[in-house]
Amino acid sequence: MKLHNRLALALLLGVALGALLHPYAESPALAAVSTHVLRPIGQIFLRTIFMIVVPMVFSALVIGVYQLGRGHDLSGVAGRTLGYTFLLSGASVAIGVALVNLLRPGAGVQLAAPAGSPGVETLQQNAAAARPLSDILIELVPRNPLESAVRALDGEMLPLMVFAVVFGVAVSRLSAARAADEGGDLLLVRVLEQIFDACMRIVHFAMILAPVAVFAIVFNTAFTFGTGILATLLFYVVTVVGGLLLQQVVVYGAFLWAVARRSPLEFFRNCREVYLYAFSTASSNATLPLSLDVAERKLRLPPEISRFVLTVGSTANQNGTALFEGVTVLFLAQVYGLDLTVGQQVRVMVMSIIAGIGTAGVPGGSLPMVMIVAQSVGIPAEGMGLILGVDRFLDMCRTMVNVSGDLVIAALVSGRETGAHSSPATASSS
Repeated sequence: MKLHNRLALALLLGVALGALLHPYAESPALAAVSTHVLRPIGQIFLRTIFMIVVPMVFSALVIGVYQLGRGHDLSGVAGRTLGYTFLLSGASVAIGVALVNLLRPGAGVQLAAPAGSPGVETLQQNAAAARPLSDILIELVPRNPLESAVRALDGEMLPLMVFAVVFGVAVSRLSAARAADEGGDLLLVRVLEQIFDACMRIVHFAMILAPVAVFAIVFNTAFTFGTGILATLLFYVVTVVGGLLLQQVVVYGAFLWAVARRSPLEFFRNCREVYLYAFSTASSNATLPLSLDVAERKLRLPPEISRFVLTVGSTANQNGTALFEGVTVLFLAQVYGLDLTVGQQVRVMVMSIIAGIGTAGVPGGSLPMVMIVAQSVGIPAEGMGLILGVDRFLDMCRTMVNVSGDLVIAALVSGRETGAHSSPATASSS
């Protein structure tokens, strides 16, 4: 059975069995199995992936920038990547804002969480600790790259990426200067290529256990929270998911067909295992190794472009998150009876795009940013308590769209030539 089929089966079994046993969540035996057996399986698997993210991101970016720099196309690729990121993020937020104004999911909803709940208090602290934009721009350039690497999975990934890009540019210039004397690639580049290959080998080992880990993660989520909370906020959940589907199918499909000259159905089919894995883990960073593998092996994207776009995109391109933030802020405004003006809604759109770019690619990483955007238009922080119960499910959905957007942008940046000369991958995952 192919990997994406095993992942889908594990996902469905985890949801079904977890929801079925949720009424018995207080059972000591079931709680022990969930806590001491399934939770370690899922967490160990995720840590196996997370432990290679930093060396893989650094090596992939340096190699990608090095190869692009030697071909004198770095500025073009970076410019197109940034342009498509803002374009697709803008489209996603526009879809979300249009849907929430049309459907008005917040009308008549009553807040279900007390203002002093621990989850809301934590988000308030995170939002209060947010730095002004000027400080964020300054801190994109790290004083200590090693410190940024240590804290990369806690929100310091962008400074590490900036260092990797600068380092890659320097290596490409150094290589050009010494090419006549030494010939071939620098030893440093060959070492980084071997580091990247070793990281991908670890990914292949980990994916053997992926179906078991996905079952454990999804089962624990359904077993702990059940599906009752979805009924309470069904209209809001439907609005978010509907917007994400429009972004995935209509927007991404149109850009793939019109710009990259690729078949959207074939493209999405080749990315199935990435989508399932992103949905299960709710983490763009954890999905990055598999995205890189699929981009080169199945989508036939140029490695120097896919490595640059996907590693940057795992943090900087969050289309699904931007849509979620826009919908959530306007939903909470409706809950509190706040009638936002057109200007305020435009402000929400712009801030959602920027916040999506600055969101950490880890589960729950967007919630502090949602609170910041909400408070900017006068929405009380207590409103976040309403969506905490369904955020895990929506996080899984928006992560899938985020990861899909990274792959789409990589295809768009690669150009029509790649899509025209790429043949569908025949290799199957085992």
